[in-house]
Amino acid sequence: GVHPDHHAFWVSATDPSFIIEGNDGGMSITRDKGQTWRFVENLPVAQFYHINVDNEFPYNVMGGMQDNGSWVGPGYVLRSGGIRNSYWQEVAFGDGFDVSPDPDNSRYGYAMSQGGSISTFDKETGNSSSIKPRHPDPDVFLRYNWDAAFAQSPHDASTIYYGSQYLHKSTNKGMSWEVISPDLTTNDPEKQKQMVSGGLTYDATQAENHTTIVSIGVSPVEEGILWVGTDDGNIQLSRDGGVSWTEVGSRVNDVAEKSWVHQLKPSPFNAAEVVAVYDDHRQNNWEPYVYRSRDWGRSWQRLVDENDVYGFALSYIQDPTEENLEFIGTEFGLYVSIDDGASWTKWTQGYPTASTMDLAIQEREADLVIGTFGRSAWVLDDIRPLRTLASEGASVLDEAVRVFPTPTAYQASNIQAEGTRFKADAIYAGQNRGAGARITYAVNPDAYSLESTEENDTDEEKAEAPDEVKIEILENGEVIRTFDGPAKKGLNRTGWSMDRKGVRGPSRTAPRKNAPEPRGAAVLPGTYLVRVTYGDTSSETPITIESDPRYEVDLLALKERQAMYAEYEKMIVAAEKMMSRVREAKEIVSTVNASLGDRDDETSKELKKHGKTITDSLSTFQDLYFGEQGKQGIYRDPNTIGSKVGGARGAIFSSKRPPNTPEQWAMSHARLALENMLADVNGFLSGDWTEYVSEVTASDAFRIDALDGVEIENE
Repeated sequence: GVHPDHHAFWVSATDPSFIIEGNDGGMSITRDKGQTWRFVENLPVAQFYHINVDNEFPYNVMGGMQDNGSWVGPGYVLRSGGIRNSYWQEVAFGDGFDVSPDPDNSRYGYAMSQGGSISTFDKETGNSSSIKPRHPDPDVFLRYNWDAAFAQSPHDASTIYYGSQYLHKSTNKGMSWEVISPDLTTNDPEKQKQMVSGGLTYDATQAENHTTIVSIGVSPVEEGILWVGTDDGNIQLSRDGGVSWTEVGSRVNDVAEKSWVHQLKPSPFNAAEVVAVYDDHRQNNWEPYVYRSRDWGRSWQRLVDENDVYGFALSYIQDPTEENLEFIGTEFGLYVSIDDGASWTKWTQGYPTASTMDLAIQEREADLVIGTFGRSAWVLDDIRPLRTLASEGASVLDEAVRVFPTPTAYQASNIQAEGTRFKADAIYAGQNRGAGARITYAVNPDAYSLESTEENDTDEEKAEAPDEVKIEILENGEVIRTFDGPAKKGLNRTGWSMDRKGVRGPSRTAPRKNAPEPRGAAVLPGTYLVRVTYGDTSSETPITIESDPRYEVDLLALKERQAMYAEYEKMIVAAEKMMSRVREAKEIVSTVNASLGDRDDETSKELKKHGKTITDSLSTFQDLYFGEQGKQGIYRDPNTIGSKVGGARGAIFSSKRPPNTPEQWAMSHARLALENMLADVNGFLSGDWTEYVSEVTASDAFRIDALDGVEIENE
């Protein structure tokens, strides 16, 4: 069916059967006046209230949507075809709010819906249990906000907190609760008339519950420190686990009265520090209010105003690794500070101007995960470069080149997308993380320099800054891989395929000038060094490569395959030399014929005739290795020498298990075929070609040399 909460309706003026309908679940289209509807799957317009992450591999993003349930889905996938809608799982329905994984096992977790409803979920079975707190006094009405406050203890996996007008605490994952506070709101009865009609209807959804707790902050630094914010402006602090409470919100200056304390974020570094995000847009006040206290709420400093950010503030997070790095989300975008909140910059690279409701950081992978209201969920991959800027200052960007700390890269297996491989355009697929090891660096062309060999070079004569950097991968001081990367001013990101330098294979034509280095075998798990060079300036950082953590990898088997690949490369080197000899000989014959021009004396005629015979023989060798040319359509001959040699490479890279008969036989067949062809080519070079060289030399028409034979290296 179609989601029942309708908000927009359009009927075609020329075809009344054509109707588009918008609702809390998205958009639907009918072409038969509503008899049947098609849900539009490729519009990422989810309205998230909250966002969270777990620590699975790959990790999951989770959050609740406006009247569209609570969802869990991958932050990235080890699949082809992008992040599909079908990879997301609904774990609860209703108006979704906080979704939180169980730290003991993220198969389980907690999900909320309106009016204080909260339940546990099991992603595998769908089993769910309501754990909504009750009050021991039956006469006490618990005022849960439409978007009630929830918090998971960072000190105990079984402890969670929940807010009505009181703070509730469970130490057994919601099986039982205790009230650990008095009423922490203003308890103003004039704000508690939600069951009284405003002239049309009374509130049937608890969306108008007021004087409620809307934010809970649990200090990760010191157990027992609790911060609570309400929708009527209170900020309450307990330093003894809820035994006693102090209202400190009244000490915040210049904030609009009755503003909601939308978020409270305790510092991951300082037990006395907290950041409060106030939201007063419900009174048509779009001014941003974000305040910080570093002395248990005794005093507060404003972090932003309307001159720093645009739109009312909705979210805040401090990086758990670098305290100078902070993010703020507003109704109109994402802002970042690298100087402890002294200045703020709007983040526009790849991120829209959108209602930025909530922020989370996946700590293992240093990803900033963003929940928006209307533009779905976003991931800013790998904020380590921002950590460096926050730690060392923006002057890092003045350097000619600086490579930043790299995330751990995994040699992970990848599978095909579920369902349709060729999705066309109607199936939505979120942008997936790029494959390979990520390398991020900053480039400043204005600081580019290249040491000159002339002492008196003028500035005008200096080399122009290139648009590429050189990237080298080193193992124990030895360069094992070299490739180029972009060199745009500012931050650049590229990838390394976690492979070594390979050897160039045979080709009918000579490799082009400045052809990229060929790829070789995958490196073994371990730590390597990345060196990025721009002009005469280089910057280095280590990079760690690990095996796929989802299954056990046989390191000995990988080493055996690498040894086998080294033998394969010896065959490729020989094959490339052999076919280069063939190509060189054809070029020599062509040059000789060109030098003879239109001469028609008998010697020249004989040389041209002999040259054609030689060329035909050389072309036969090329066809034997590469296959015949001129065939219609796609033509792949499995009997060519190139196919047999290439088949050995495919066998070596087909698995991570110890190599056995398939690989051994593929190598044996390839070597035998190549050795037979080498014998034929070498015989040709020592026979027919030598004879041709002698004939050309004797004619005094041209001077050419003999060509040496080729062997497969055995050492």
